[in-house]
Amino acid sequence: MSMQSHLAELERRHLSLQREIEKEELHPSVDELKLHEMKRKKLLLKDEIAKLRQSARETVH
Repeated sequence: MSMQSHLAELERRHLSLQREIEKEELHPSVDELKLHEMKRKKLLLKDEIAKLRQSARETVH
């Protein structure tokens, strides 16, 4: 898998998690534990995306 396709997949998963979080927050009985776990996973994806982008910039220069 190329770096670009890997980055695109991570961004897709990040967006998907964001939508799940928003959907979960609309429920009257929010599962706080589930919500916290989804937010943690989303943050980990965000960090991985940032690292990949930084790596790509360093490779270009």
